[in-house]
Amino acid sequence: MINPASVVVDKFLECTVLGSFSRVGYATRSRLESWIDPPSMASQRVVITGATSGLGFEAAARLAALGASVTFVARDESRARSTVNALQSRSQNERIEYILGDTSDLADMRRVAQCVTARGTLDVLIHNAGAITAARTLSPQGFEVTLAAQLLGPFHLTRLLLPVLTGAKPGRVLTVSSGGLYSQHFDLATLEMSSDNYDGVAAYAKVKRAQLVLNHEWVHHVSPRDVVFHAMHPGWADTPGLAASLPKFYSLARPWLRTPAQGADTLVWLAGARETSRTTGDFWLDRHPRFEHKVPWTRTRDPERDQAELWDWCVERTEQY
Repeated sequence: MINPASVVVDKFLECTVLGSFSRVGYATRSRLESWIDPPSMASQRVVITGATSGLGFEAAARLAALGASVTFVARDESRARSTVNALQSRSQNERIEYILGDTSDLADMRRVAQCVTARGTLDVLIHNAGAITAARTLSPQGFEVTLAAQLLGPFHLTRLLLPVLTGAKPGRVLTVSSGGLYSQHFDLATLEMSSDNYDGVAAYAKVKRAQLVLNHEWVHHVSPRDVVFHAMHPGWADTPGLAASLPKFYSLARPWLRTPAQGADTLVWLAGARETSRTTGDFWLDRHPRFEHKVPWTRTRDPERDQAELWDWCVERTEQY
């Protein structure tokens, strides 16, 4: 039964960015709504990117503690091995492994997909890898690396894994976005920033907005009986990535930042809760679907057209790999 007071408080918090995105929002909502963990995931397989630190590590640890078999994608073998040991020790679950791969490398994503497919049905695919890149660099295929790692690579991997995700009836594809997307409108023409005007924070926010556009478009290509798609943002969480990429903001906001566990909570819930298998195409924070625009100038005139054009753009750039 829904607590009327919690609804009022939630709406109030959502109107104030500080109240909603900070640890205050998490603590208030979780207490008022008496959140509980998802049920056992002992029979399920999860693949997650970006799990060697921060939110990804926390999510992988909690999913493993729920009993899931967890495979994470990592670039560095030494770090991957130490992550396996840390996850196994914390979760008391031995069914944790890694596949080496770089999400910005489309050829790597095909190889990762082949490894995952060889193991059979996949229940949950989590796209978590992502960072703000200060200087413009290129992926192995020549795309700006933020765009490649957080949009093209995940898109390519998802398409390749659809056959094994469909076997879960439904599989789940979850994308970790960022509150930074609220500062950007979607514009395909300026999505890949050039060296002339490159700004790492803006490039990151543009890609995060594009992730939501694709999250909606997937619904037109895959039946929710087969695979459901959700995006979420963790609020402001205290992670190594935030400290390194936005040091001034980190210093100012640190007293208000969520713990990695608080930031990862909705991601874990989306992966395992029964009710989240019944909807698709939503954008979540703190276990509730959220509006995707906070200011009018981030809206576009024809969202459906934006979605279709971005889909075609991604297909054109990935299908040869």
